[in-house]
This record gives sequence, structure tokens and C-alpha cells, in this order.
Amino acid sequence: MRTAIIEGDGIGKEVIPEAVAILDYFNETYDWGIEKVPVEVGFGKWERTGSAITDEDIAVLKSCNSILFGAITTVIDPSYKSVLLRIRKELDLYANIRPILPIPGIYKLLKIKDRKESDVNMIIVRENSEGLYSGIEEIGDEKSTTTRVITKKASVRIAAFASNLAAGAERKNSLTVVHKSNVLKSDKLFLDSCKQTAESKGVNVSDKLVDIFAYDMIMTPEKYDVVVTTNLFGDILSDLGAVLLGSIGLAPSANFGDNQAFFEPVHGSAPDIAGKGIANPMAAILSLKMMFEWMGKKREACLVNRAVSAAIHDKIVTPDLGGKYSTKEVGDFILSKVRQLDAASFCLEDPEDMSKLKP
Repeated sequence: MRTAIIEGDGIGKEVIPEAVAILDYFNETYDWGIEKVPVEVGFGKWERTGSAITDEDIAVLKSCNSILFGAITTVIDPSYKSVLLRIRKELDLYANIRPILPIPGIYKLLKIKDRKESDVNMIIVRENSEGLYSGIEEIGDEKSTTTRVITKKASVRIAAFASNLAAGAERKNSLTVVHKSNVLKSDKLFLDSCKQTAESKGVNVSDKLVDIFAYDMIMTPEKYDVVVTTNLFGDILSDLGAVLLGSIGLAPSANFGDNQAFFEPVHGSAPDIAGKGIANPMAAILSLKMMFEWMGKKREACLVNRAVSAAIHDKIVTPDLGGKYSTKEVGDFILSKVRQLDAASFCLEDPEDMSKLKP
């Protein structure tokens, strides 16, 4: 098993080491045999070499089973091409998954009283290969255009992925297709393909216009289970979903292809706080938890989830959550809690049931 480690830019260099420390603990303790493969890509590399990611980097990533990724700074420069878009395209990572599931204890910590954590358990599935991120653009001084690509093949593929999630034992067999087909006629193909695919799999399917859904997901999140949508809508809605988590510093994500998986915190490189040691490492650590789940290591994922919840409960948090602790102090606490819980054989009874974890 080969795992690429990409810190990237900005706070990626601060939060990924905290997740890697937990990976190292399990890898060494249980002799998993994971080979870590460091890869440098991003704005820093572009400034130094003129290339943010090379063909050689892509070849290394293709040789890995999974990727743990920090953050990338993307600048407005015609010669700077999106690192993330290239990786997704080259590795065909067509499904972007962002769980909207609050960590136990976070609403109490943040004094959120107008909703309950138990009301929020949603997965946003974003088609990751086309839409407005097709990369087909014409840029001019008087007119610029971006081609929005929707194909039946990609729509059916992402709908099948989302339907399989919705039909899982821990879900409600409910899929919501989010679109704007009343204005964007290309969305009719996406909507029809998704509904037909879900129905063929026996999944209960409904749809919502994106603007209505954006309001509804914040006001009544309990109505939704698995949500599938196009590339740009999914990008925006999943960032909005961080409101339900309490901070974008708590938002993990995964990108899946048929052969590889890519895990990253949602928060970006945050250059305004980079180097200050105050970035929240929890999203990176929760992204590692998602990687453990993908690897079939349910117990270890459970331990990580429980350790993060313990940090929330004990108020060992960074300033974005009202705390006074540094990135490293929070990461060290979570690692120590993982070790403690592991030694005490926590999460052995029912490792797949993480919904009942309490601080």
C-alpha cells in the first residue's frame, strides 16, 4: 500500500503533519506496511520552478493507492494551472464526497441552541469531472467564456455512486438531486439521468432547485440524507454545509475513482493565518479518518473520531472554535487520546456504528 503525502501550500504544511503523526502511530504499531510517498506540488513549487505539478508528479500519484492532501494556493495567472483539477482529471477521481456530520459536542462548545447535532447527517456527492470545471475556456479582454459540460455517462456514473451510498446500512435510502434545470437546460440531462439511475437501484429519489436547497439545507438539514449535484454547485454547497459543522476547520472530504482515493480538508491554504500555528488540524485528521474507512480500517476510524470528539469535549481547540491552543497542541492531544483509547480497546464492540460515540 502506497500513500502519497502532499502538504501543499499555506496551512497545509501545518495540518497534514498532525494527521500523518496519527497515521504513523497505527502504521508502526500494527505493521500495516503503508509506504509514505512525499510529493511536492503547488504554488510554492511553481514560484521556484515555474511548474506547480509535473508529469513526473502525476506518474508518482498514479503509482499510489491513496493520497493525503493538504491545501493549494491558486493564483490568478494565465500560466498557473489548477493542481487539483489536473489531479482529478489525470486520476479520474470523479466522485467528491463531503460528509456533513457534526462532531459530538461541537454544538455545546459553540453554544448553538437552535438545532440539534442529531438533526444533521448528510453526505454531499459532487460530480467531479466536468460541469463548469471542464477546463474548456476562452479568455479575452472583452469577452471570456467557460463551457459547462454535462454528459449522460458522467451523470449516470455519479448517480450510481450516490445511490449506492444512499442504499447503505447507515443511510435512509434517500437521494436528493440538486440542479437548476429551470434555467440551465443542460441540467435536465443531469436530473433525468440521476433520477432514472436511482430508481433503477430502488433508491427513493427527489429533486430540488439549487437556490431553494441552499436555504433549506441550513434551515431544515434533517430533511436530507444523500445529495448529488454538479461540480460547481457541489463545491459551493459543501462549503456552505460547514456552517452545520461549526467551522470549515472541521470539514473533511474525499475524492474517489475506480482505483484510487484522495483525501483532503476542505479549508484551503488560508494564507492569512499560514505560519501562525493556529490552523485547525481537525479537518485534516478527519480526512485521515475517511481514508481509514476507505481502507476498511473501521476500528481505527472510530478511534480517530472519538479522539477528535474528546478534544472538542475538553475544549482543546484552536481559535476558530474559540480556543487558545495551537495547531500542534491540538494535534498532540488527539494523538495522545488515540493512543489512550487504543490501549483501552475502545471501539471494538461495534466499529461501524460511530453515531453513538459520546465524549
